[in-house]
Amino acid sequence: MRVSESGATAKRSAATAVPTAGDAAQAQSSTDSGVRIRPLKANPRRNETRTGLVRRARRMYRELTVAFPGAHCELDFTTPLELAVATILSAQCTDVRVNLTTPALFAKYRDARAYAEADRTELEEYIRPTGFYRNKTSSLIGLGQALMERYDGELPDNLAELVQLPGIGRKTANVILGNAFGVPGITVDTHFGRLVQRWKWTAEEDPVKIEHAVGALIERKDWTMLSHRVIFHGRRVCHSRKPACGACVLAKDCPSYGIGPTDPATAAALVKGPETEHLLELVGL
Repeated sequence: MRVSESGATAKRSAATAVPTAGDAAQAQSSTDSGVRIRPLKANPRRNETRTGLVRRARRMYRELTVAFPGAHCELDFTTPLELAVATILSAQCTDVRVNLTTPALFAKYRDARAYAEADRTELEEYIRPTGFYRNKTSSLIGLGQALMERYDGELPDNLAELVQLPGIGRKTANVILGNAFGVPGITVDTHFGRLVQRWKWTAEEDPVKIEHAVGALIERKDWTMLSHRVIFHGRRVCHSRKPACGACVLAKDCPSYGIGPTDPATAAALVKGPETEHLLELVGL
């Protein structure tokens, strides 16, 4: 899962775009109106060395640590099996919806044997709210059966065996390893992949390649919390369509600064979540 520093040193990050004329106009307009904004910087990442990229990535991670000290897995669980089930259900579904569904599910199906012997129609009804419930039911029954046949009903605690189980791919396996077993892992979900590309940490698009590329930048012990903090940042600040650039703690190190509103008041209105007040205080808003 790790990529050695030596194997990655030959790579250099892609050159980044210079702020556009539109960004400059927006900056001037905001200044004229008396609103404080962060000044746009001219292409600070062009010809960035490998060492420079590593230092920038780790500096950005330190900022995320301050921004989201309490970041965590947002799926509710008490056992490794419950986390595996919840993660399977989270495909194409929000964590909030999964957490509303799992209490009754976990009360009914307490172990691998219960899933292995489940009545399909009944299980489907329990998980119907999460969508794609027929496919997910097949995964859960298959998971229970595989665990009973191979591991005496217990989830294995290593990547190689986890990814051989029904319904568990590499992303799900890393969620389980990092949060149920304390084994560092990088979870490349939609938010994570989007942000590390936006930050020019990697130009890779394949999730496994992204995992390896980012793993070579950040210390292994931090992989699980990196995943949580990047995902938190993607959900709360660095949105897909309209990132809150003018209210972002990473602005000074982000080569994509300016693709969202840079006006502080406009950007502040885009920040979401229970950490909003804390995040705005960090940037002086």
